[in-house]
Amino acid sequence: MRIVKLSFVVVGLFIITAISCKQKKESPELMTVRSVNLPLQVEAFIVRTKAMNENIEVPGTLLPYETTEIRPEISGRIVELNIPEGRVVEKGTLLVKLFDSDLQAKLKKLEVQLSIAQKTVERHKALLEINGISQQEYDLSQLEANNLNADIELVKVDIGKTHITAPYSGKVGLKNISLGAYVTPLNILTSISQVNDLKLEFTVPEKYSENMSRGKEVGFSVNGLNKNYKATIMATESAIEANTRTLKIRALVKGRHDELVSGGFAKVSLELGDSGEPLVIPTQAIIPQARDKKVVMLKNGQPEFRVVTTGIRDSTFVQILEGLKVGDTIITTGLLAIRPDSKISLTKVN
Repeated sequence: MRIVKLSFVVVGLFIITAISCKQKKESPELMTVRSVNLPLQVEAFIVRTKAMNENIEVPGTLLPYETTEIRPEISGRIVELNIPEGRVVEKGTLLVKLFDSDLQAKLKKLEVQLSIAQKTVERHKALLEINGISQQEYDLSQLEANNLNADIELVKVDIGKTHITAPYSGKVGLKNISLGAYVTPLNILTSISQVNDLKLEFTVPEKYSENMSRGKEVGFSVNGLNKNYKATIMATESAIEANTRTLKIRALVKGRHDELVSGGFAKVSLELGDSGEPLVIPTQAIIPQARDKKVVMLKNGQPEFRVVTTGIRDSTFVQILEGLKVGDTIITTGLLAIRPDSKISLTKVN
């Protein structure tokens, strides 16, 4: 009897083991069938309009409206120096006078020669009228007088270059030379800046470049001054800088502010929000592609991949410029598992 009972036990264990092995062997297939038949449980969002703003802060630099390095056009010795460092001068104010006695002497010599040449021309003209000389002789005397007149004008231009004046009204910088020094066009005598008006220069990331249009107003502040200032964009660089992927912007500071110093650091605040009520969807609903951006829209219970154009964004939402309309249903979760023929089950709709 014990042998019979033991045989039944062995057979039973064998049957149980065989069934278990069969179940383990079939379980992946069963799981695959089950995974195909079961719909994906996802959350969705109804496209709507929403007021949104995106504010960013970028560093900037205050610049004078105009700034010029003062250099001599010709070489010479300084005989008069009138550079009021750090002061404002009017346009045309004499800053530096170079030695010009040699040029003045040359001018007097040429003027005497011109006077003699003009008298010669008058005599030759009288002789030509009575056929006393040929037309060629008269023309040569006239040519000599014209050449002398041209030489005089050149000397006068050189004499004018010895007077170095302020090209416009502005604040003079520090002088780099002293009285009696011999200077050449390579020497920087000083600089002058037009500080009544200031410019603000800053850069923005590439994705914000389309928002930086001429006439747009920006705000900025300066360390140590508890005050906010305004500037108006006057120009942008013609192209985006390839290395940093940024666009350089130049704006004109509104009003005159004597407390602002050119070259100072400024914190520029940019409001990039849309003035209306743009279409928005959650940022996680965007699927970035190599050439475009897509979302998964639920249409008639089936997923549909659609290309969209985005605008500004904040921490939660992104603006949709093209591709969707109000009331569309956008899937926001499980995006990587969705295929065009996937079955969808909504668990939550926002």
